[in-house]
Amino acid sequence: MAEVKWIKIVTDLFNDEKIMMIESLPSADRIIVIWFKLLCFAGKSNNSGVFLMNDRIAYTDEMLATVFRRDVNTVRLALDTFERFGMIEIIDGVITIPNWNKHQTLDSYEKRKERDRIYQAERRAKQKALVQKSTDSSTDSSTDSSSDVGFSDIDKEKDNILSSTLEDVIAYLNEKTGKSFKSSTASTKKHISGRLNEGYALEDFKRVIDIKCEQWLKDSKMSKYLRPDTLFSPGHFESYLNEAPKPKPVVKDKKETEKIDLEWQRQFYEDEDEWNQQVEEWRRQGLV
Repeated sequence: MAEVKWIKIVTDLFNDEKIMMIESLPSADRIIVIWFKLLCFAGKSNNSGVFLMNDRIAYTDEMLATVFRRDVNTVRLALDTFERFGMIEIIDGVITIPNWNKHQTLDSYEKRKERDRIYQAERRAKQKALVQKSTDSSTDSSTDSSSDVGFSDIDKEKDNILSSTLEDVIAYLNEKTGKSFKSSTASTKKHISGRLNEGYALEDFKRVIDIKCEQWLKDSKMSKYLRPDTLFSPGHFESYLNEAPKPKPVVKDKKETEKIDLEWQRQFYEDEDEWNQQVEEWRRQGLV
């Protein structure tokens, strides 16, 4: 399913009780950043708030840490917080956002796409009818070309986007490898446009380049394969994209397994007076 380019964020988000509870934690900023990254990633995946890779593999905290470019302990702490506050649910080991429609009205999005499709079909039918009415049987070729009136601007815009993406991909590849590939090469244009037509975006190309450069750039035998024909070919691109860089070893913090209650929150406060003041403030707000 193609990614969605937007998510819905209400302006009073930070008045939400759950967000207020998170903001009271010393690690609030890190946790809230993970929440926004999670929402954006769900929108990009466009899978109804279910975090699955290729509709088969469940995203783990380590995988999300890699995708979000954050320390795995931070991601685990955030996921634990979200689950306990009911912001996510883990069903059979799969992370989900239970109220995803609150952030992304997918039904409305699909209906709008269908309306646009019907509108374009009706407009094209009217154009053909006008052309057939104003020409005779000896001008079939004119009819064919006239039926495309109104679409030249769309085609031009698509060509401009393709050209821009081609240049961006090759510029990034040259920057990372120190080589001088050209975006105008026929095979390069074929591979990149092919992947774009499959729904991949510029960030997907950059991710493949980053992953393979990390693996091959310093390998004299493999560095020669850092080229468009290898990286972006239909037989390689998807598998390269789904390769996660080897995560750095981390030490698990047993604090992450503690419950999110007064005992769990106590771990963040070293000063006894500060802790007592915070508890009193929560009680005054009716939060504990």
